[in-house]
Formats: sequence, C-alpha cells, structure tokens
Amino acid sequence: MLHKLPVKVSSVNSKLSSRFSENTSGFTLLEVMVVIVMVGILSAIAAPSWLSFVARQRLNKANDTVLVALQEARREAKKTKRSYSVSFRNNPINRNIIEYAVYPTKDLDGNEIKSNQINIWKPLGSELGINPEQFLVGTNLTDINEGNADTVKSVSGTKTIAFDYTGTLPKDAITPLKIVLATPKNSGNRQQQPSNLKRCVIIETFIGGIRTATNEDCNRNNATW
Repeated sequence: MLHKLPVKVSSVNSKLSSRFSENTSGFTLLEVMVVIVMVGILSAIAAPSWLSFVARQRLNKANDTVLVALQEARREAKKTKRSYSVSFRNNPINRNIIEYAVYPTKDLDGNEIKSNQINIWKPLGSELGINPEQFLVGTNLTDINEGNADTVKSVSGTKTIAFDYTGTLPKDAITPLKIVLATPKNSGNRQQQPSNLKRCVIIETFIGGIRTATNEDCNRNNATW
C-alpha cells in the first residue's frame, strides 16, 4: 500500500515565487539604454518649443515694462499738469544693458532736467527678474519726440519721449514712435541682428494712443533694424 507523502505547499510556493522574482526583477542593460534614447529623443523634440515659449514670455514681460513706463509718464503729466518724460539709455558700464527712467521734464523752477541729472535709472526688465542682456532693444527715435519712420536702430545714447501737461505729444511729432524688443539671432553675440521674434510699443502721435504690436507689425512702414 502506497503511503501518501506529505507535501509542504507553502515551501513549494515559496520556491516558485523566489525563482519567478529572480527571473523577472530589475531591468536589463538594453532596456535601460532604450529608455535613455527615448528620453533623449523626446527632449530634443520638446526643447526648441520650450525655449521659444520662454523667449516669448520674456519679451512679453519686458515689453509690458515699457508700456507701463509710458502710461505712467502720461498719467503723471495729466495729474500734475507738468511735462513728463520717459528716457532709455545704455548703462554707462555695460552698454549691453538698456535702462529706463520716468521723470518730470522740468523741475519746479521750470529748468529742464538733463539726462545726466537723473538718478532713478532702472535696468529694463530687472524688476521682473529678467536678465536685460537676454534681449535687444531698438527704437526709431532720433531726438526727443522725433522718429525716423523707415529705420529702427539699437538704442545708442539717451532717447526720450516727453508728454506735455495734457498727456499728449507735441503737434509737430508726426512720426509714430517705437520701442522695439527682440531676441538676438545668436544669443551669444549681441552684435547679431535681431530675430523675427519681436515685441514693441508704438505711440501713434496723431491720436496720442499707445498700443503694443508683435513680430512683423513692429516693422510697419517697412522699417528695418
């Protein structure tokens, strides 16, 4: 008579589970390499779009700073019944940094305030945490409230827009005035021409309106940089 041998089910299950886990746990080197390659491909596809998005956001914020400065000057001119100016200049130490200032055009005694008397210059975009060397700034201003309709050039020296006590520009200011911001074609060389990614603030002198524009609209009237 055959005797039934006791079988330890728990022991068998333990051995099977151990063998199964030994055969299936972890990743092979090939699997890891495939994952790395896939991540690299996806990153290469997504990186340009992300960088372009960041550049657009940076320009939008810097352009908003210009818009706010002009609106502030016009508002203060109306409020105080005094002429107010917005000036842009190269930083005296680092000419790649563009600074701006909002100030009364004349002091309380009626004397004109010179640009070298202004001590409230701010790097454009720095208040928003933007590196002012990451974008180019151009304008069609040739003198106070005077502009060249056909040319936008990098800011050189001090360029000024002045609102009179009514918050408007003089009647003889007939050319729309522009402050244009753009990313450089080569971010490592600021001497390069600007890319097609642009933002700008335009003062329509005939009606005194201030508006913003983008890209090719900043080159209206066939203006070239």
